[in-house]
Amino acid sequence: MKKLIPLILGRCINLLSAIAPRYAGQIGFKVFCYPFRGTLKPYHKKFLSTAKTSILQHEGQRIQVYQWGSGAKKIVFFHGWQSHSYRWKNYIEQFPANEYTLYALDAPGHGLSTGSFLTVPLYSVVIEKLLLQLGEVEAVISHSLGAFTILYTLSRLPLLPVKKTILLAPPGEATEFFNFYRTTLRLNDRSVRHIVNHFEEVISKKVDFFSASKFAATITQPGLIIHDEDDDETSHLHSVAIHKSWTNSKLIITKGRGHNLKAPEILKEIVNFIGTNNTLEERYANSIIP
Repeated sequence: MKKLIPLILGRCINLLSAIAPRYAGQIGFKVFCYPFRGTLKPYHKKFLSTAKTSILQHEGQRIQVYQWGSGAKKIVFFHGWQSHSYRWKNYIEQFPANEYTLYALDAPGHGLSTGSFLTVPLYSVVIEKLLLQLGEVEAVISHSLGAFTILYTLSRLPLLPVKKTILLAPPGEATEFFNFYRTTLRLNDRSVRHIVNHFEEVISKKVDFFSASKFAATITQPGLIIHDEDDDETSHLHSVAIHKSWTNSKLIITKGRGHNLKAPEILKEIVNFIGTNNTLEERYANSIIP
């Protein structure tokens, strides 16, 4: 049944695109931006209950924020599409609670945050609000769509008080998201065209504006990019392009770790990167974990 739902949606959008193109664009855009919220399981709740919680208000939405530790150094985590703050459990446990204060939030429409809609610009504004509220941050650690959004946010707001940025499995281009939905829903060219038109009308940007490598070219603070060759959701070649654009970045390509990137050696690389000086040495320009 789960496999049939995307096909049914796609057929409906394809039909609408022939008889009501503008409406087809609106419906397709909503589907494109609608995350299927997963239910928090008991073990998710158990870990998340160890945090101090607060609410970040944004345009009538309640954004769930978690906090662990009480140290002077702040680290903030931003998850990807159809995820939530539990995904950071293994990472959070790497940092001493007396040295670091660790924050994570559930994006709109995810976890315990309200809403049913998420775009990169919306996620970016929520991230901006939290970072300005927290003040200087030692590092942000981001995954997948969260990594793409962090690049966009730092590009549009270069003076945000973030000292280091870690990207895990970032997508490369907004066109990649459209191609994914085209394939999943089996949309025809006409439907995709109407959805793109509505996207550009709502977002006030062309689709090709949203390019991770273009955003990275404007960022000056040190960055660590980690991607796996066997990632079946986002190609590691996007991270190669981001690294080439981002002068002050270190790239690690892994093998056999998949999209989630939770292996112990990856966590160690992240902890070590955060603990190093802010100027990257040239020997870090290209790194590979076999």
